[in-house]
Amino acid sequence: MSTPQLAPQVRRPQSGAGAQMEVTVVMPCLNEAETLGACVESARKMLAENGLTGEVVVADNGSTDGSVEIATRLGARVVPVAEKGYGSALMGGINAAEGRYIIMADADCSYDFGEAPLLLEKLRAGFDLVMGNRFLGEIKPQAMPKLHQYLGNPVLTAIGRLLFKAPCSDFHCGLRGFTREAFRRMDLHTTGMEMASEMVVKATLFGMRIGEVPVTLSPDGRSRPPHLRSWRDGWRHLRFLLLFSPRWLFLYPGALLMLLGTAAMIALAAGNRVIGGVSFGVHTLLYAAMAMLVGFQGIAFAIFTKVFAISQKLLPADPRIDRTFRLFNLETGLIAGALLIAAGLGGSVYAVEIWAARNFGRLNAEQVLRVVIPATTAFTLGVQTVLSSFFLSVLGMRHR
Repeated sequence: MSTPQLAPQVRRPQSGAGAQMEVTVVMPCLNEAETLGACVESARKMLAENGLTGEVVVADNGSTDGSVEIATRLGARVVPVAEKGYGSALMGGINAAEGRYIIMADADCSYDFGEAPLLLEKLRAGFDLVMGNRFLGEIKPQAMPKLHQYLGNPVLTAIGRLLFKAPCSDFHCGLRGFTREAFRRMDLHTTGMEMASEMVVKATLFGMRIGEVPVTLSPDGRSRPPHLRSWRDGWRHLRFLLLFSPRWLFLYPGALLMLLGTAAMIALAAGNRVIGGVSFGVHTLLYAAMAMLVGFQGIAFAIFTKVFAISQKLLPADPRIDRTFRLFNLETGLIAGALLIAAGLGGSVYAVEIWAARNFGRLNAEQVLRVVIPATTAFTLGVQTVLSSFFLSVLGMRHR
């Protein structure tokens, strides 16, 4: 491979009041000696040809193949990042950036830095995050595995758009730009490939202006396999999206189970029901009770997760949580739980009276179960309500 040559000199901001570097190009790097030189040259050429005051930052994640020496020789600023991971490397480089606008892209020649001015144009117009979109632009032959092009990226993007109403059509494009202030507000935490999703999700949740521009994806120039692992990193992206959406992971399934279980409990408490020639009795009543209990847990977990995520600044503040604490405080929960426990105990006493009326002998199983199942369900829900109220109160202390 030929030795990379120095690209045209990049303008630096003049010293003095008000001087500020406009653009920082950040590249994560882990043993990218084959392609890093060409990427640094391309980025510096883009800055120089567009008259931009800027710098190129290589966030090195522990390279041992001479990447650091190549980057330094070509005029890039190398930022060592000890913690391993794509997200860690990027965050280390971005935190060290001096530019008002950050352009990030991989150091494998898969993206054209000459397209960065398209992102800058939107950033200057007031957008906080500008995503490249490979599907609106061009995906060259062999640039993206078919699994990613037709399954991974479209499915994960669709899930992200559904769960968070994100306006992006390509969640995982590696060429993107954002303001340094927007990055500070995002307060990203994930250290792996899922950082790409976290950035879009948080920008959406914080109400930032998000734009897209068409970009070109080319085959990377490396002879070794990429660091990306399709199934492992795909699952990490999906897991992140689910964990960041308590509504879809806990609340909606829990509310549906609670609704169906309650409806079935009411319908079957008085006797069997025949639907389409199928008779539903006490066995279905037992499953209805299970649905109510599991549904309650789902709803409780949704609230716990939301409050915890807000307290840890993983999610933005939500006025609905404040209203929840005003309406459903510890005392309210204890009263509701006590009423449910009392109802459960009352039903249990009634079941014992039925048994006593038969001199504690053999019972009609269906008759007694129609009392016992609702009673034990009410008692269990009461205990869960009391315990959940105490736990939510503890979380609420941190939230407030």
